[in-house]
Amino acid sequence: MAPSATPAAAKSTDDLGLDLTGKEDLLDRTTFEQILEMDDDDEDREFSKGLVHGFFEQAESTFDKMEDAIAARDLHEISQLGHFLKGSSATLGLTKVKDACEKIQHFGAQKDESGTVDEPDETKSLANIKKTLTEVKDAYKEVAKVLSSFYQDTESS
Repeated sequence: MAPSATPAAAKSTDDLGLDLTGKEDLLDRTTFEQILEMDDDDEDREFSKGLVHGFFEQAESTFDKMEDAIAARDLHEISQLGHFLKGSSATLGLTKVKDACEKIQHFGAQKDESGTVDEPDETKSLANIKKTLTEVKDAYKEVAKVLSSFYQDTESS
């Protein structure tokens, strides 16, 4: 058994059964481990599994709403949806998803990706949103695959 003094960042990727090899930027291990600590049963992990599966449903629904808002050119709605999904993904430690959602939030507010510089061109903001939405969906698929494997899900997410 590994010594308890081992820092979380130095742990191997298999101490929890998470395979993050080459994908360390997908998940903040410390945050995710805090969620896992709330499980009553380490084997079933019903609490954390429920949170993760709820997030999967929420993310897919939010992506659909973002697509609709893009089609309607509703930047305000896109910004709100980005903010919403940013919070949910941050709670689980889904770093790459959170970061991309934050960019979408900023682009929807007609700012640059950092949220500090105004972008008055609505068409440019929408183009940035479309590009970033593709990126966030890819990041979501990657982390969903890792977490589905962790929870040994038989059904596809």
